Amino acid sequence: MPLSPLFSEKSFDDLPGWSGDDHAAAFAAFRRSAFHAPVKPYRTGSLGVDFNAFAEAYAEARAVSAPDRSEARSFFERHFVPMLVKADNGSGLVTGFYEPEVEASPVRTDRFVVPLLSRPADLIDIDDDNRPAAMDSYLAFARRTDDGPVEYFDRGAIERGALAGKNLAIAWLAEKVDAFFIHVQGAARLKMADGSLRRVTYAAKSGQRFTGPGKILSDLGEIPLEKVTMQSIRAWFKAHPDRVDAILWQNRSYIFFREAAVDDASLGPIAAAKVPLTPGRSVAVDRLLHTFGTPFYIDAPTLTAFDEKPFRRLMIAQDTGSAITGPARGDLFAGSGDAAGEIAGVVRNAADFYALVPRLLIDGERR
Repeated sequence: MPLSPLFSEKSFDDLPGWSGDDHAAAFAAFRRSAFHAPVKPYRTGSLGVDFNAFAEAYAEARAVSAPDRSEARSFFERHFVPMLVKADNGSGLVTGFYEPEVEASPVRTDRFVVPLLSRPADLIDIDDDNRPAAMDSYLAFARRTDDGPVEYFDRGAIERGALAGKNLAIAWLAEKVDAFFIHVQGAARLKMADGSLRRVTYAAKSGQRFTGPGKILSDLGEIPLEKVTMQSIRAWFKAHPDRVDAILWQNRSYIFFREAAVDDASLGPIAAAKVPLTPGRSVAVDRLLHTFGTPFYIDAPTLTAFDEKPFRRLMIAQDTGSAITGPARGDLFAGSGDAAGEIAGVVRNAADFYALVPRLLIDGERR
């Protein structure tokens, strides 16, 4: 597969702030993907960054545990060539995501009344091989029935009781809005009443298209588009509790979860690339276009929420999301807990994306 014309070759000197980045932090995230790669190869994205071309870099990363910044920078410069990624609309875009941390109960109580549900037994994967002719081609999940697959219950139907009595609750939360944002983020840490810390992460979804409440509220004239953040959306919901369902049910997509371990509290959940997310170094990308494990140098000079200086960092593609579409589109993982949420909730900035493409692939194309 040839490399996409959306890539244009650059030098590392062309990358703003490259020499000042902490390449060792990026290397630690890259190394996690290097250890997963032999277990199950990542799928090559349609832009042509061949997974097999990472083999040499992955092998060296597995052999070197903790290089210093200079050594890590040298590693990336030896193994990769930076390529500016052409954006769909002139400029790339970054947003932020995080792992919420909320109080929860293992059983329903007078306070904890909102469930996080596990995957139902009648929810099946759907693709072109088993999709009925009349079913929306977007749907990747469906409901198994005696008459064949049908579209699964949507958010409104589920919250009105479509799955009641199936014993699917993993845990119970106090607030519906907290549960919704856990659905958006796809994972959460749960602080249980006994002091233990549990984690839930994405297992499946009902399959319908995601519709963000920010856009709905903006279209209704409730929040100006330029002021839509997670914080402003939460504030609106708090001020209008009687309208929460009417807004949230317009997002028909519903997320199901599974329990996961909290092996290292400094890392995030295991995401789509099957490695724990690294705060400030993992980025979600369009997995149909890009190949997991690809390093991306992201230059977002107006973004200062992470460390009060222009965001110029080497990130590793280790997750995806239904709202992350396009060649120069990324969702930056900010970490876990409220502080990370304060960062992630305000990130919406123009950015340039430089994909670090394996030098072996570039040399092969030139031959």
